[in-house]
Amino acid sequence: MAKESMKAREVKRAKMVAKYAAKRKALKEAGDYEALQKLPKNASPIRMHNRCKLTGRPKGYMRQFGVSRVTFREMANQGLIPGVTKASW
Repeated sequence: MAKESMKAREVKRAKMVAKYAAKRKALKEAGDYEALQKLPKNASPIRMHNRCKLTGRPKGYMRQFGVSRVTFREMANQGLIPGVTKASW
């Protein structure tokens, strides 16, 4: 389980990226890289990191489901994810 501060930091980054998205796009189109440098570091979308929605785990993230591989396996075994079954052959 990730620390609450790490989860909060990612939420804060996501808000900042959304806030400055239009401004970043306009500055990039204009080619004004000096003004782009003056924006906050966390306004860059590259600094965001995918995390599990339930546990906050940063590694083993499955984009299609929005959870980590560990959480995905637990949920699949409990039948909480529609259409996902354990393979057997």
